[in-house]
Amino acid sequence: MAAPAVQVATLPGEFTRRATAFHSTIKADGTSEYLPERNRYHLYVSYACPWAHRTLIVRSLKGLEKVISVDVVDWLLKDGIGWRFNPNCPGATEDTVNNTAFLREVYQINNENFDGRVTVPVLWDKKTKTIVNNESSEIIRILNSEFNEFCATKEQAALDLYPEQLHRKVDEVNEWIYTDINNGVYRSGFARSQEAYDDAVQKVFDSLDKVEGILSKQRYLCGHQLTEADVRLFTTLVRFDMVYHGHFKCNKKCLREYPNTWAYTRDIYQLGNVRKTVNMEHITKHYMVSHKSVNPHSIVSIGPNLDFEAKHGRQKLGK
Repeated sequence: MAAPAVQVATLPGEFTRRATAFHSTIKADGTSEYLPERNRYHLYVSYACPWAHRTLIVRSLKGLEKVISVDVVDWLLKDGIGWRFNPNCPGATEDTVNNTAFLREVYQINNENFDGRVTVPVLWDKKTKTIVNNESSEIIRILNSEFNEFCATKEQAALDLYPEQLHRKVDEVNEWIYTDINNGVYRSGFARSQEAYDDAVQKVFDSLDKVEGILSKQRYLCGHQLTEADVRLFTTLVRFDMVYHGHFKCNKKCLREYPNTWAYTRDIYQLGNVRKTVNMEHITKHYMVSHKSVNPHSIVSIGPNLDFEAKHGRQKLGK
């Protein structure tokens, strides 16, 4: 599970995303210093963050809620302060493991000299007091495959979001969806030149058109089986009309104008307890209040009203 490469700007004013720092793994076969154990590991997440959201969804789908504990930071991300724990914020928690006030302090428990970027999610080892991993794409694969003996049900243990026969296809889909959609909305919203914005936003909608075509023929991105590619796309789609359409200027079309993609979003939202991982208050307030460069007056928009519980009819395309 290689770490994502550092993005290099190719256009003036282009937004670039820096690589994450921690990339250890957990292995059930004993080939890692970290072994899967009940109640040993902890996730630090933000409900607002689409990358952290991936880990909450996989934890839920795999039935690991009673195996891997979770703390949630406040939705507000302030420059110079970073993510903080605030039990007075509805939906957020205190740091129940390390009793810190700020997530940066957790990173500094791991390394007192840490001066890098403090991000969510964080997979923390309570036994050794170390960060195992802070790259969401790697954490979801760890949760998918290495804790099967602890899953709540046999069905959840059998669920494989990265099946061997689909590795190549999933990897290919992940690549263009990450570049053009997951990160593409950020490249649009944080662009500092018209040229950079035009390039990014066109790729967002070209790729959404591509997704719409795929989903007109099959239930999921890689066929009739739910995979991690669907989880990774969903966390962007569920935020699209509420945040990215207006806040990040991805307003050529609403997600609701893509009938197959909008139904697909509702399909995944209604799977198991996925809906419980979606906190729209944290999502909207985080983006619209935290991003002063995009929304200097921190005014939170009123809508739209979205019904994620509406029937989706995707079953007809196969399981």
